[in-house]
Amino acid sequence: MAPLWTFGVSAVLALSAAIHVDLAKSHSTFTCEPIGLRMCQDLPYNHTFMPNLLNHYDQQTAALAMEPFHPMVNLQCSPDLRPFLCALYAPVCTEYGRVALPCRRLCLHAKLDCQKLMDMFGVTWPDEMECNCDESYPRAVDLLTSENATKLPPMSVQRDYGFWCPRELKIDPDLGYTFLGVRDCSPPCPNMYFRREELTFARYFIGVVSIVCLSATLFTFLTFLIDVTRFRYPERPIIFYAVCYMMVSLVFFLGFLLEDRVACNAASPADFKASTVTQGSHNKACTLLFMVLYFFTMAGSVWWVILTITWFLAAVPKWGSEAIEKKALLFHACAWGIPGTLTVTLLALNKIEGDSVSGVCFVGLYDVQTLRWFVLAPLCLDVVVGVALLLAGIVALNRVRMEIPLEKENQDKLVKFMIRIGVFSVLYLVPLLTVISCYLYEQSHRAVWETTWVKEHCSRYHATTTSSSGVEQTGKPDLVLFLMKYLMVLVVGIPSVFWVGSKKTCFEWAGFFHGRRRKDGVNESRQVLQEPDFAQSLLRDPNTPIIRKSRGTSTQGTSTHASSTHLAMLDDQHSRAGSIHSKMSSYHGSLHRSREGR
Repeated sequence: MAPLWTFGVSAVLALSAAIHVDLAKSHSTFTCEPIGLRMCQDLPYNHTFMPNLLNHYDQQTAALAMEPFHPMVNLQCSPDLRPFLCALYAPVCTEYGRVALPCRRLCLHAKLDCQKLMDMFGVTWPDEMECNCDESYPRAVDLLTSENATKLPPMSVQRDYGFWCPRELKIDPDLGYTFLGVRDCSPPCPNMYFRREELTFARYFIGVVSIVCLSATLFTFLTFLIDVTRFRYPERPIIFYAVCYMMVSLVFFLGFLLEDRVACNAASPADFKASTVTQGSHNKACTLLFMVLYFFTMAGSVWWVILTITWFLAAVPKWGSEAIEKKALLFHACAWGIPGTLTVTLLALNKIEGDSVSGVCFVGLYDVQTLRWFVLAPLCLDVVVGVALLLAGIVALNRVRMEIPLEKENQDKLVKFMIRIGVFSVLYLVPLLTVISCYLYEQSHRAVWETTWVKEHCSRYHATTTSSSGVEQTGKPDLVLFLMKYLMVLVVGIPSVFWVGSKKTCFEWAGFFHGRRRKDGVNESRQVLQEPDFAQSLLRDPNTPIIRKSRGTSTQGTSTHASSTHLAMLDDQHSRAGSIHSKMSSYHGSLHRSREGR
């Protein structure tokens, strides 16, 4: 008992040294309750509040913590020891949120009177132990408040100190967790808003959608590998865009397989620890999932912006495929560099959070500020820039179609190309705008959801019955909202199949399975922009009449007339060489016959 007692004395002294009035700001809305601790009976006050200043959430827990001090109190080494311990474990319940600390006289008397016993057991009084109150404890105003509280019902005197983290959700301070503005605290796991059966349905739903998206984007990437020369700029970014969302869908599929083993910390009943959401970078698997998911999500949106840039360069300044391809290094630097910088910044800020719904790790799931600056802001910026460039390119192509007459075949191809651009953009923008809308709705209603959760679980965690955030209304999130968000996050990658889906793709796959490859690598959409008649029509003066020519096959912008002249010259040279060869053959034949005659 002696070692346990000495350890308990040193622990309470060290904890009381850290007590400060500001610590009380992290309390929940507490209520006055009668003192039930056996050691703290017959005091000048008879009401206390829980949790106390030592983070005990009820009087039963405080009584267990005071057990090691009973021998010292029984030895009566100091008459001030019992009031001092009760001031820490069962502080007087005051009104208007005041917290009364043990005064200096009480601390010094308890220390001096029990110094010999402390020296005998090797216990030292911490130098940091300071009680700045010079009044007697409890103060007269505290006793007056306590007497008034005795006459009132137990739930009538309330004070609001904010959210107090329950013991079950407490985390090691070195990990840097935060929940509802309280340090060293983490949200409960599984998800604090949904039931177990709802989470199971959501997990299977996300798993099925991730498999569909993974199959679609993988098909796009493999189609590109069959013939890498087919997809050149300005449409090459579609391939990298598909690769990004292939990795995103792969991470969600892994989250489906892992369930909540990575997104949640395991419970520890022996230490009174519940299962909590993983935060920070201490969990290597969660960190890896976050890095891949966030990096490729941001990279996919950047590649879509680059795709609109290449379309803009091809339609407005009339850049060719080779000219755009010269900027490929800059495109790759932006597409991979910007998401990489954001990812490293989030790792440095330790903002990783586990998602108990999907089983992955992301950012902004519980931190609204991080959601706004690292998810919503980049996505909204990409949408604004991409839509502006896309509209400028479509307007330029439409002007060409309306003002400059083209051959019927080129006119149809241009219209078809514009339709493909429009449909592809709609298939990308509608899911992305839906995701942004879900994030906006989520961050605007987060306070209401959290307040409702605290009210519903106050009895389980000895938490608050009202919120300090000023939010009076209550409500719970709808599972459909979260399912819509995950669906649209994954569906964004599927439009890449629309772009590569054509008869030519079917022929390429058929040739791949039969061991044949098509040598014609000219893509139809790129051929429209580089057609001789179409290219000359873009560069000509609108007042100059067009000279119709037969359709050529060159992809470098050379004229059909030049190609015909060159072929005619080659045929003339070939005919001359043939006549000379026939004359030489007849000459050698006559010489041979004359020799035979001789």
